[in-house]
Amino acid sequence: MDENQAVLANVDETTFAVRGVIEASRDLMARMAKSVEMNANDLTAIAILNHHGPMGPVELGRRLGISGPSATTLVDRMEEAGYLARVRSDTDRRRVAVTVTDSAREIAAAVWRPPIEKLDAVSRTLSAAESAVVRDFLARITEAMNEGREIS
Repeated sequence: MDENQAVLANVDETTFAVRGVIEASRDLMARMAKSVEMNANDLTAIAILNHHGPMGPVELGRRLGISGPSATTLVDRMEEAGYLARVRSDTDRRRVAVTVTDSAREIAAAVWRPPIEKLDAVSRTLSAAESAVVRDFLARITEAMNEGREIS
């Protein structure tokens, strides 16, 4: 047994359960994107911008895990489709932020509503104490997963 196999053999079952959630999330995103004839990166870009607000194309690319040129291509394609818009800064006309359009917001709301309702129904089965423990655990998992992430 090599070192990687030895580590995995001793991993806590909860860690594997989190891995299952991550895989299910990735699969869900792919299915939702397909349902609106987008690819997963396009729908993820809309979700990122909806959650974090306008940002530059390079930052969006970093959050998506794609290169600057790939991010520019994505923004160009989505702008042409009417999902994203470039907005020049009022203070520095050289700076451009990318934002979602009303059309993209409507699509995101439509595709996210069913899974959010299902997740909310499951969450509502928890007691207040259980919910507090789960929120704390998920916050720590999120922090651990974001460790070392360099986003400016």
